[in-house]
Amino acid sequence: MAKKTQPQIEPATSVVAQFEQSIDELERLVQRMEQGELSLDDSLQAYERGVALYRQCQNALQQAELRVKLLGDPGNPDAAAPFVADSD
Repeated sequence: MAKKTQPQIEPATSVVAQFEQSIDELERLVQRMEQGELSLDDSLQAYERGVALYRQCQNALQQAELRVKLLGDPGNPDAAAPFVADSD
C-alpha cells in the first residue's frame, strides 16, 4: 500500500502564518486592555504577552526583509531573474 505523504510547509510560509497569528493575538490583547476591565495583574500579564508578540513580529519582519534582499541579490544563484518587458 502506498503511503500518502503530507505536504511540507515551507519555513517562509510558517513564518508568515506565525506573524499573522501574532498580529491577531496582539490586536485582541490591545482591545481587551483598552476596555479597561482587566485587573492590574491581568493587565501586566497582557502587557508582557504583548511585548513578546511584538518581538516575534519584529523578528518575522526582519527574516522577510532578509529573504527579499537575498532574492534581489544578483550574486545569489537562487535570486530571481529580473523581469524584462517586451518592447512590442
